[in-house]
Amino acid sequence: MTHAFKTIRSPVGELTLVAEARGLAAILWENDRPGRVRLGALAADVAHPVLVETERQLREYFGGRRRAFDVPLFFSGSAFQQRVWRALLTIPFGETRSYGEIAHQIGNPAASRAVGAANGRNPISIIAPCHRVVGSDGKLTGFAGGLDAKKYLLELER
Repeated sequence: MTHAFKTIRSPVGELTLVAEARGLAAILWENDRPGRVRLGALAADVAHPVLVETERQLREYFGGRRRAFDVPLFFSGSAFQQRVWRALLTIPFGETRSYGEIAHQIGNPAASRAVGAANGRNPISIIAPCHRVVGSDGKLTGFAGGLDAKKYLLELER
């Protein structure tokens, strides 16, 4: 399956928005690790309606005018990953959760490390706010966009 993509500039660097027929499939970072998000073939489509709407909503978010997103999302991953990614969507704007709290939320309290691994493969960064997940001590931990981007996003939401 071919995915449509569009690249935009943002305060956290260049982002590549990726959509398929059912919705937004990914937001990739400028220096994303190859293979972190598995996608099929990509074809540029700057007019794809999901990509246009995602760009509009991200601009509002970065401009301080949006606290929640409502673009259709299509997560592709294992059942466990999808439970983690859906749990990310429940973290309120301006708040954080630990990996352990997410593990408890999805009914698997011993899975903190697995939650961390799934969080690291979250394909729809920013909208599925993996940046809101921190270590149990509140410290910033790994992030596909880099810790500077994670810090920026958290400060933006304060």
